[in-house]
Amino acid sequence: MGFFRQNGFSPGRQGRGRSFLRIAGGAACCAALAVGAARADQTAGEAVGTITGESIVVSGPMTVETARGRARTILHNGSDVRVKAGTARIDLVEGGQVAVCGPAHFSVLKSAGTLMLAMETGTIRIHAGARPAITVYTPQVEARPVSIGGGEMDALIGMDAGGTVYARAAAGAIRMEQQLTGQSVVVPQGGDVQLTNGQMDMLHTGDARFVCEIQAAGPEAAEVSLIASAEEVRARKNVSARENAAPGEPEYEVFMPPLVFNAGAAVQPEPDARMIVLVRRVRVRPTLIYQGRVEGEAVTETAEAAPAPVAAPAAVVVAPPAPKAAPAASFATRVREFWRRLWSSNS
Repeated sequence: MGFFRQNGFSPGRQGRGRSFLRIAGGAACCAALAVGAARADQTAGEAVGTITGESIVVSGPMTVETARGRARTILHNGSDVRVKAGTARIDLVEGGQVAVCGPAHFSVLKSAGTLMLAMETGTIRIHAGARPAITVYTPQVEARPVSIGGGEMDALIGMDAGGTVYARAAAGAIRMEQQLTGQSVVVPQGGDVQLTNGQMDMLHTGDARFVCEIQAAGPEAAEVSLIASAEEVRARKNVSARENAAPGEPEYEVFMPPLVFNAGAAVQPEPDARMIVLVRRVRVRPTLIYQGRVEGEAVTETAEAAPAPVAAPAAVVVAPPAPKAAPAASFATRVREFWRRLWSSNS
C-alpha cells in the first residue's frame, strides 16, 4: 500500500458539503444520459469514433456508413452501447483505441474535447494519447487516466457484477475518486488495485485476473456483393435505354405531378395537365464532322549514294587496217611482167 496516495481521507469526517456536490453532479450526469437516450431520433452530435464488434447493440445518436461493402457505425454524443459478448473496439476520431469486453453496458458523452464513458457493467481498456481527456464513471467511482509527460495512456478499468471496481495502469497513471465522499487515490504506472463497494478504505492490490485486450483492426474485406438501391437501379435502366437508343433520335421523359387521394371524394381527381412536364432531349450534331488527323506530305530524306568505283579501262586492241586492193594493172604492165618472168626462168 506504499504506492498509493490518498487525498482528503479521514474515517471520522463525512464531507457533507462535498458529498452534496458529488450527488448533484452524479444526478446531472444521469439526467444527461437519459436525455441523450430519449432524443436518439434527433440530429447526431459530436462524433466520438467508429465502433466494431461481434455482438453489439447501439442506440441513440449514431451514423451508419457503407464503404466497400462494409458497414461502419460511428458513435456520437449520447450513444448507448451494449456489448452482449466478445470484444468491441472503438477507434477515436482524435486517435487511440478503446476496447470494451462484454458483457458490458455503457453510454458515451462528449463535450469540448472531453470524453466520458458512463459504465454500468463490463471492462474498458483505454489506449490513447494525452488527448482527448477520458473519464470513466461507475455508479460510485470516477476513474480518470492520466498521461505522464505527454506520453501514451494504457489503462484498464472495470466493474464486475458484485460491484467490485478494479483498475490497472500499464502506461501512465489512474486517478480514482469516490463520487460521494470525495476521497481520491492515484494508481501509479504499473499499479493494480481493487475497490469493494466503491469504498476507498477497502482498497487492496488486485490479482491481475481481469484482462481485456485490444483487438487488431482487421483488413478491409473485398466487396463481394451489394444490393443496389432503387435510385441506382433506375439510373442503370436510364443509361441502358440511352445506350440502346438509335443515334440521333430524340428522347422523351414525362414528369407527372404527385398523386392526390381524397378519402371523402367518390371519384379521385385527375392529374392536372398543367403540372405535367414533358422533357425532350436531343443531341445536336454539327454540319461538318472532322475525324482523324490531317497532315502534310511526309518529307523523306534519301542519303547520298556513294560513287561507284570506276573500273579500270580495258585494253584497246587496234585491228590492222585492211590491205588496200591493188589497182588493176595496165596492158603495158602486164606485158612487162610476162617478159620478166620469161627471162627469169631461162636463166
